[in-house]
Amino acid sequence: MSSTPSSLRRADRFGFAASFLCAIHCALLPILIALLPAFGLNVGGWIDLDQGFVIFATLLAATTLTLGYRRHRVFRAWALLLPALALVWVATFSPLHHHDLTHAVLMTIGGLMLAAAHFVNLRLTHVAAAVETP
Repeated sequence: MSSTPSSLRRADRFGFAASFLCAIHCALLPILIALLPAFGLNVGGWIDLDQGFVIFATLLAATTLTLGYRRHRVFRAWALLLPALALVWVATFSPLHHHDLTHAVLMTIGGLMLAAAHFVNLRLTHVAAAVETP
C-alpha cells in the first residue's frame, strides 16, 4: 500500500467504517440469531466469518496505524488499537467464541475501539499534514 496521505486517509476511513459496522453487527447478531427460529430459519452450518474479518482488520489497522505513526509520531491511536485487538482476538480465537453474550460484548467494544483508533489516526495524520504544509 502506498503511504501517500491520500491513500492513508482512504485506508483509515475504510478501517473506521468497517470497524464501526463490525461493532454494530456484533451487537445485533445475538438478537438476530434468537429471532431466526421464530421465522423457521436454521442457522446451523453457517461459515463463521468472524475469524477472517478479525485477521483482515488486524492487518489493515496495523498497516494504516504504522504508516500514520511514521507521519505524526503520536502513540495515541496505538493506545486504542492494542486493547481493541486484544478484545477481538480473545473473543474470536478463544473458547469465548460461541456467539453468546460475552462474545458479542467483547466484539462490540473491540470493534468500537478499533474504529476509534482509525479515527484518531485519521485526525492525527490530517493535523500532521497541515503542519508539514507551509
